[in-house]
Amino acid sequence: MKRFYEKAAARRTDEGWQVELDGRPLRTPKRAPLILPTEAMAQAVAAEWDAQGDLIDPASMAMTGIANAAIDHVSADRLGFASRIAAYGETDLVCYRASGPEPLAARQCAAWDPLIAWAARRYDIAFELTEGLMPQPQPQPTLSKLSAALDAFDDFALAAAQPIVTITGSLVVTLALLEREIDAETAWLAGQVDELYQMEEWGADAEAEAVLARRRSELETAARFLSLR
Repeated sequence: MKRFYEKAAARRTDEGWQVELDGRPLRTPKRAPLILPTEAMAQAVAAEWDAQGDLIDPASMAMTGIANAAIDHVSADRLGFASRIAAYGETDLVCYRASGPEPLAARQCAAWDPLIAWAARRYDIAFELTEGLMPQPQPQPTLSKLSAALDAFDDFALAAAQPIVTITGSLVVTLALLEREIDAETAWLAGQVDELYQMEEWGADAEAEAVLARRRSELETAARFLSLR
């Protein structure tokens, strides 16, 4: 699509912060007004639209994409959206440990044990750890409390949580980031322990490195979106 506006801006309204293009309200793909909860978030979205050239590239507007998801998808089916994120707790990455080699097992412990300890204290829960990839059921009280913790966040936080949990494979890591217990760098490293170890041991081709770079950028964008709430 060709650029059809001169200036993007954010304006305070009774409902929140409306993003506008040349004074006209910007709308989501489902035609809802793009109204955000904070000025900082609205300004970040407006900046993405301002940064467009002669052609509009939706792929370069990740913050806008998360905002659209919050309004069009989370608000329309909050229970379903949250349950799909909560399902990651059933097979959380941090509960599946390598039996070897020892350096990998040690890295997993260093990255994941503090997160498990934090979640156990924060939510009064316990985890079942296992070696290998065979499914290990988690206690139902643990899953219920993790799901309740997720439900406490607003639609915009849940929209940002979706790419985080997909990239890391961990509800524990995602909740720690949502709760600001860890930063984006820690979340990234926790979610990629195995991949980064294998790359160090065996090397990586350009395609694998490009995939990791894209995933890291997506996680960092989601974390930045969370920080603007």
